[in-house]
Amino acid sequence: MATPTIAARLRRRFLLMTTDVAVRERLQAQVPTDWEMVAITSLDEAGDWNEILLYRFLLLDLDEVEAFDPIDVIRTLRMEYLLQIAVLCFGGDTDIQDEMRMSRADRFYAREEIVTVLPQFLAQYAW
Repeated sequence: MATPTIAARLRRRFLLMTTDVAVRERLQAQVPTDWEMVAITSLDEAGDWNEILLYRFLLLDLDEVEAFDPIDVIRTLRMEYLLQIAVLCFGGDTDIQDEMRMSRADRFYAREEIVTVLPQFLAQYAW
């Protein structure tokens, strides 16, 4: 396992799991130049568990059912990898939100709301 550099640890970047191109473009428009949004549809695309730790948070689309299962994603993060990276969910109905809460997802937003709250999280996680 390679040891991450200090520069890698200080990079301001977050993960976005969605296939919705319109949401991805609207979110990207909110991302300042000193941040990086990395769009994925599988945790494997982000790397091993220790590489996922280098991201500040994960935005997770709960309306996805074709590309990935959000329940599997949160369970993999929390139970298999034992990671406490912030998971900010958007979309979905109350049933999936309740399941995500029980699996320890952190926050929930309406599909349209995630674009407006993203700048708050970028400021909060800018350390």
